[in-house]
Amino acid sequence: MKSKSATLEDVARHAGVSYQTVSRVLNKSANVSDATRSKVEKSIELLRYVPNRLAQQLVGKQSQTVGLVTISLALHAPSQVAAAVKRYANLEGYQVLISMIDENVNHSIQDSINELKSQLVSKVIINVPLEADAAQKIAADNDDIVCLFLDVDPYSSVFNVSFNPADGTRASVKYLYELGHRDIALLAGPASSVSAQLRLKSWIETLKGYGLEPASVIRGNWDAQSGYSGALQMLRETAQFTAVLVANDQMALGVLSAFHQQQISIPGEKSVIGYDDTYESSFFYPALTTVSLDLDLQGKEAVRRILDSGEESAQRMSSILPARLVVRQSTGPKGEKGKNLQALAQQLREIAQQLGDA
Repeated sequence: MKSKSATLEDVARHAGVSYQTVSRVLNKSANVSDATRSKVEKSIELLRYVPNRLAQQLVGKQSQTVGLVTISLALHAPSQVAAAVKRYANLEGYQVLISMIDENVNHSIQDSINELKSQLVSKVIINVPLEADAAQKIAADNDDIVCLFLDVDPYSSVFNVSFNPADGTRASVKYLYELGHRDIALLAGPASSVSAQLRLKSWIETLKGYGLEPASVIRGNWDAQSGYSGALQMLRETAQFTAVLVANDQMALGVLSAFHQQQISIPGEKSVIGYDDTYESSFFYPALTTVSLDLDLQGKEAVRRILDSGEESAQRMSSILPARLVVRQSTGPKGEKGKNLQALAQQLREIAQQLGDA
């Protein structure tokens, strides 16, 4: 019977050191004492440990591989980022190993990083929404490799390539205000997402700058189904809104579908603005006005920054990318049709009240 191959964890236990220390030795980090390095190398030799999928590489040889830890690639934006990272890394002679986190099986970010480390990956791009504290902890716990974050507050201290959420959110609110909209509903992303939180915060702050409060605030979970459900909830609870800002294009697709089903004219009765400018958004019906995030540029910049990064954190320069509003056919001036429908709804409520009193 074939014996089970030794793992990086086996080496750590045998040498009496941490997982991270073994990784530092494999990556030739200078932050390991000679005595510890010798102990780990002896354990590697005794256990005949060879990093997964890289058996052809000698231990200690620099890996021409970049790791990518990402949320579900079923979502359009992460899949576009992954495609860009792979394309630009390949142009530089690097392969990309992708590890997708899965909350359903408790597969964490650290689990994904450990998988990549076991394959001698020393540079990892992390496209997972993270609060600043969580990102800082991940970077500190994995200081034997370079971690670059794509979905954090752009002004956090960690090495990142992120978009400035204020660019797109402010432009969206300003545009709707100039079109005459004053009752603006918000369909935010999940509370667990830092991007969703930053977009929601900026929307509300910008609305307040115009003396407005959101007509409604509903949360979705990034997919079209949650956008559809959120739109129906808005219509039930606060039908007077004339425009809705949506935290991503997939949820905006669900919003458009719900409005069509309810025979609500877009943009005649309600305007819709998405966020991301995914490839498909210009083919929605009507074509979606949205905040454009150049995800191809983010992937390209992430690859450039992480390949240029030195061993010292001081050599790692973050980058804040701009966002812009792309105006298409899903937005228009606040229309008289919407006013007429609201008046009709009020009349129907009054008639119903009178019938109830009769």
